[in-house]
Amino acid sequence: MLHRSELAEYDLIPTRQSLLTRLKDWNDQEGWRDFFDTYWKLIYSFAIKKGLSDSEAQDVVQETVLSVLKNMSSFDPHKAPFKTWLLHLTDWRITDQLRRRSPDNHPLRRSDETGTAERVPDLGGQSIEQVWNEEYDTNLMVAAIERVKRKVDAKQYQVFDLYVFKHWPVTRVARALNINPGKVYLAKHRISRLIKKEISHLQTKPI
Repeated sequence: MLHRSELAEYDLIPTRQSLLTRLKDWNDQEGWRDFFDTYWKLIYSFAIKKGLSDSEAQDVVQETVLSVLKNMSSFDPHKAPFKTWLLHLTDWRITDQLRRRSPDNHPLRRSDETGTAERVPDLGGQSIEQVWNEEYDTNLMVAAIERVKRKVDAKQYQVFDLYVFKHWPVTRVARALNINPGKVYLAKHRISRLIKKEISHLQTKPI
């Protein structure tokens, strides 16, 4: 698997200015689809970590994307990075969800009857910002992997997936797919390079 240390040289934080510009156009369906595909898992997983249920987290995704759409024209990257701005919008929507819970409807309440809104999950000593930053980095890497998966030959990606993500030995991959072991190493090298390139593309290049 691509370890964090291998990707440390690639800054995953900056959002492409081209995407931010396109999101200011409400009619740009492709831009919004690209935005949703890139960020929905980040928003969803962060909401889950903040203690929301699946349905509540899905609502947060929709409401956060709508908030981005409504407020994109007023976003000023000189005042705050997009990552920080998106965190604030997401956290506000999470707070809204917690406030909507009635006393008689606590889907995550424990047997000791501690209120869900009071049961903020243990974040392992990390701040909300630290958790968000890690989720942000991870989600951009996942987005890059998904984009590469759609671009390369299916069998070649299968080789990469079995060897890198599922940790199969080279000989097992080669035997299962009836290929030369050298092609396993070649697939790993090529797709790893493409993923790193896609990460760079997510940062700096037009969509």
